Amino acid sequence: MHLFLALASAMVLGSADFVGGLATKRASAFVIVLWSNTAGLLTALAFAGALTRGGTSWSEAAWGGLAGLCGSLGAMLLYHALANGVMSLVAPTTAAAAAALPVIAGVLLGDRLTALAVVGVVCALASVLLVSLNGESSAESADRRKALRTLGIALLAGAGFGLFFVFLARTPSDSSLWPLVWARCASLTLLLGLGLARRTPLRLSGRSRQLALLSGALDMGSSILYLVAVRDGSLAVVGLLASLYPISTVLLARFVLGERIRGIQHVGVLLAVGSVLLLAWS
Repeated sequence: MHLFLALASAMVLGSADFVGGLATKRASAFVIVLWSNTAGLLTALAFAGALTRGGTSWSEAAWGGLAGLCGSLGAMLLYHALANGVMSLVAPTTAAAAAALPVIAGVLLGDRLTALAVVGVVCALASVLLVSLNGESSAESADRRKALRTLGIALLAGAGFGLFFVFLARTPSDSSLWPLVWARCASLTLLLGLGLARRTPLRLSGRSRQLALLSGALDMGSSILYLVAVRDGSLAVVGLLASLYPISTVLLARFVLGERIRGIQHVGVLLAVGSVLLLAWS
């Protein structure tokens, strides 16, 4: 069951990224992230209040807050890298780092992987890289120093997303959803502080606001699915499957926007399906 929930988390997160990407075509990425986090907080409060019995704890607040800060930093670094670098370098690097970190942390914390599961992990990591390739100009055509700087930022962004998965997995193993509330409180505090310091106009209206709010609700839905999944399964496997989110983003871009999917991306999707089967049988 936890494999299905982790995969569902990835598909919902990819949908959130797709919707958020549409919103950033109409407004500032920073403002979109802030409004998205606001919707995520309201969604988390609704689910935590309806499904969680009892209160929260300092442990949930600490791990949830750390997760939220890392996720927000990852998002801001990702947008910065995309704005100043080559997308075909940034996207696969960020996704691969986000996928690899939970696997490494899970193994270090005691997860045991069978030989079949190891093959599934390798296939999943490869699928993230292949699906993320979009065919834009390669890093070789860019200035070498700029490319290396972009690579470093992309790795840090992926580490932020990966740490979000790792820190959420460290929350107490019960049915509480309050860590997600604390995660959004921490991320919103950081974003609002940065917005006020930079005197950034935070207003958003019309279609952009609707898309940002939908993106935030979907993102929180993904986090809820992940948190439930990781409490029943290993961090290495669940965190990896939850990092397959580029697949649904690419598929939505194909069927909603009519974007072309390259042959190498088809291979990535097939590898992702194969990795899920291998992990399920291991």
